[in-house]
Amino acid sequence: MEQPGYAFRKATVSDVKAIHRLINDAASEDAMLPRSLSDLYEKVRDFHVCESGGRVLGCCALHIIWEDMAEIRSLAVQPDSRGKGLGVGLVRRCLAEREEYGIRKVFVLTYIPGFFEKLGFRKVSKDILPHKVWSDCVKCPKFPDCGETAMITDDAAAN
Repeated sequence: MEQPGYAFRKATVSDVKAIHRLINDAASEDAMLPRSLSDLYEKVRDFHVCESGGRVLGCCALHIIWEDMAEIRSLAVQPDSRGKGLGVGLVRRCLAEREEYGIRKVFVLTYIPGFFEKLGFRKVSKDILPHKVWSDCVKCPKFPDCGETAMITDDAAAN
């Protein structure tokens, strides 16, 4: 799971500004929605980061939705570090964490379904997702035509 020269770990409060920068840079590329610093401080325990030389290069969050379901959110990797397996490592850390919590299903809303298919996710209708997700969606400026693909995995062995 680990790549030489990179450290994957749970995020700390001191990582929040770097996470904020990563997410909002990706949002400026229209790859995700921006997040506020206050929201990230509140949810810092959801995040994993990848760093090298003390620099946070990527982040990803596992957000628990219900007793048997969680969401992969806010996967972002610094542009000069893409294509090195950091995103895969971050998602795998989140999937391993879900097993620690006994969560069977993990979903993602993504613009890059091919990436998640390689990690064992399959496309599903957004209609099967919990209402909590829809309450987030209706607040989105892109709703209802965001173009994201809903995907889910419930087979821990595939990851």
